[in-house]
Formats: sequence, structure tokens, C-alpha cells
Amino acid sequence: MSVQNPLRLQNLAGKSLLTDEALAISALEYLPIELFPQLFMEAFCGRHRKTLKALVQAWPFVRLPLGGLMQTPHLGTLQAVLDGLDVLLAQKDQPRRCKLRVLDLRNTGQSFWSMWSGASTHGFSSLGMAPVAEQSSRTHQPLAPLKIYIELCLKKRTLDNFLTYLLRWMEQRKASIHLCCKKLTIFAMPVENITKVLNIVQLDCVQELQVNWIWHLSTLAKFAPLLGQMSNMQRLHLSRIHMSALEKQEQQEQQVVQFTSQFLKLHHLQDLCLDSPSFLEGCLDQMLRCLMTPLDHLAITNCRLTESDLTHLSQCPNIRQLKGLDLSGVTMTDFSPEILHILLEQVAATLQELNLEQCRITESQLESILPVLSCCSQLTTFSLCGNVLSMAVMEKLLSHTTGLINLSEEFYPAPQESYSPHGALHLGRLAQLQDKLIEIMRDLGRPRAIWLSSSPCPRWGNKTFYPEDPFLCHCYMSA
Repeated sequence: MSVQNPLRLQNLAGKSLLTDEALAISALEYLPIELFPQLFMEAFCGRHRKTLKALVQAWPFVRLPLGGLMQTPHLGTLQAVLDGLDVLLAQKDQPRRCKLRVLDLRNTGQSFWSMWSGASTHGFSSLGMAPVAEQSSRTHQPLAPLKIYIELCLKKRTLDNFLTYLLRWMEQRKASIHLCCKKLTIFAMPVENITKVLNIVQLDCVQELQVNWIWHLSTLAKFAPLLGQMSNMQRLHLSRIHMSALEKQEQQEQQVVQFTSQFLKLHHLQDLCLDSPSFLEGCLDQMLRCLMTPLDHLAITNCRLTESDLTHLSQCPNIRQLKGLDLSGVTMTDFSPEILHILLEQVAATLQELNLEQCRITESQLESILPVLSCCSQLTTFSLCGNVLSMAVMEKLLSHTTGLINLSEEFYPAPQESYSPHGALHLGRLAQLQDKLIEIMRDLGRPRAIWLSSSPCPRWGNKTFYPEDPFLCHCYMSA
């Protein structure tokens, strides 16, 4: 211990108590509430399992944010805490001192521990961790189900020891404990194993679901009943759902219905992102009819849609308050120029982000949306990268968007004239066109910044590039 950084009195008290673990445990009945967090941290760091178990049984706060201390999950520590919970669950009446009703295993609660260690000056109320006053009227109340919060990331074919132990312990105590998972991420795991895990979880607690793995449509159909139980879902992100060439069309149609019908149960859905959903072509209307609430953000990307699909999308009442619309990777070359105009007309009042990258939009299609684009007064981000645009159309685009004072991020393809007849990007020609674009923006009278990217990039193919990458040109006019 240095003279410059002396230990606080609470630290010293905790260290002193733990030199005799039996004494520390016996003292908990009389220990001031303010010493519990510091003693818990000392016991945790020193892996004093008996003291941890006893501290859980006497914890004077409603919440124990254990995840904030567990940068690397330690099975022994978890076992000690769960052993303490077992003692509580075995009691019919609520103990006099213990107020614990929530065990939080998420990586949160650092502010709580920092406050008690002296590293933070936050008060009780600002952290939502105020101790509950000891009242004799509460000592004989029956215990309500205890909640355990966790973020699940199912990314292995078999679970790690930490999660396996917790889930096995939970399964044996489902009647008295609710396992709550607000954010669920699924990578590589068979749907049968996913089902076993989620049968233990209170699925109506799930607010965000991400599936970042290649699933066949048949797998999604098997998962669909679980999705329907996530009634408080706010954000849903599914990627790379493919159809099997071995299945009959009737089977695939039934599987689409099994999935889309679950949206009837999602009454709080706000953000929907479907990346590479090959099954949606020609049947987007089935899903749209099942949407129960207005969406804030919608992304349907990297897939084939029909003109009829976009027509149904523009007619859907639950997209009229969209803040974000992403249709990148949806080829629109053969669509009527009016269809995109009608779609944007429905969302013009609220739209903040619009992504039309890699859509193969024709110049006639783009020119048809310019009038409605100029009415999107809330627009902050707009991207057309990956499409082919001439300088003449880009000038019209800049002119129509100059009145959008909130538009701060603009990503466009390098003008068509930047390329040779063989498709090679000519950097000298691009530099000249950049100067011309700066002059156009100067004449329009509003400072703005735009980013240009090659399409496709000679080095990286069709990827879109941002400021740190080599083929970007930043056009900016100072005030």
C-alpha cells in the first residue's frame, strides 16, 4: 500500500474480516449495510466461497449485479452464489435482512461496485440500488419468484461449463426462478439444442433476437413457435435464411406461413432486419399482413423481391412511421420508376436513414424519386453506393437534396464518367469530377460533405468504402 493511495476504511474493514472467514460470516447479522458491497468484492476477488454464499443469504439490496464483477466467468464463484440462493429458496418466509430478488449476470452494474469502492460518487437513487429498509412487517411475506438476468450468446455446438452448470441448476428450479434474457444471439447451434436452452428461459422477457447463422427455411419453421412466445420482442434480426432445393414448393409455402404467422404475436416489434431472406420473393405481403405495430426501422437486404412485393410494402400501414429503410442489395432494375416514388411518399414525413446501395437503380428510376426525396425533411443519412450514376444525374440529385438541412451523411458512387470503357477507375478523371462537384455545391449555396466510392472497387469488388479507405473522395465546401 502506497502512502499516495491509502486504502479506504471500508477496504481495510473488509480485508480484516476475511482474515477469519468464520468471524466474517457470523458478523453479517450485525454488519452495516454500507459494508456489504465492499466485503462482497473482497470475498469475490479472494474467492472466499463460504463467505460469498453467506453474503448472498443476507444481501440487503434488491439486486446483486454479479456480472459487473465477472469479466471472465468463474464457475466456483457462480456455484457459491447459487448455493446461497438455494438456502433462500428453501425458506418459506423472507429473511429479515435479505432483500435479494434479482441476480444480474449481465456485464452491467459496474457503477454500483465503483460507488462502493470509492471510485464513483453516484448516489443510491441514481443507480436504482437503494437498500430496502428493514421492516418487521415484511419478514413473514412469502417469496416471489427470483429473477436471474443473463445475455445469451449461443455460438457453440456445446455450451461452456459456466452456462451448462447454470442452465442445469435453473432447470431443476423452474417453479421458483425466472431466467430472463433481454438480448439473445444465436450463431452455430443445432435448433434442437437451442430449443432445450430456451425452454428454460422466460421467452416473454426477450426484447432483442439476432440469428447470425445460415439457416434453412425448414429450420426457421421449427424455431418459429419459440419466436411467437417472445411477445415483448422489439428488435428482430435474421440473416441468411435459405430454401432447400430438395423440398417441394408446397412444403416451402407452409414453412413461410409458419414463420410469418408468428408476427401476429409480436405486439412490440419496432426494428425488423432480414438479411438474405431468399424465401420472401413473391410473398412479402404474407409477412406484412401479420405486422401488428408500426415499425421504426425496416431492413430487407441482399435478396430478390418482385415489383409486387414493393407495391405491397408501399401499401402497408405499419411502415408509415419508418425512421430507417434499408433495401440494399435488392435489384430494382426492371421495376417501374413510379414504385419507389410511391414507397418513399409513404415514409417521407419521418424517414431519417435511407440505404439503396447495390440496387442497380437506373437513372430514370432515380430521377423519378428526386421530388419526393426533397420532401424527406428528417433525412440524415442517404446512400446510393454501388449504383451507376452519371454526372448529370448527380448534379440533379445534389440540387434536390440541398434543402435537406438535416442531411449530414451522403454516400454516392463515383460518377460513371470516372471509369474507362473497360470499367477501370481513372483516378485523374475522378479528381477532375470531384472539383466539379465542389463547384456545384458551392453554387447551390450550402456547405455539405459527400463521400464517393468506386463501384465496384478494383481491389475489393462490390464493397462500399468509408473515410478510412483508399478509394474515397471527400468533397467539402467551407463556409
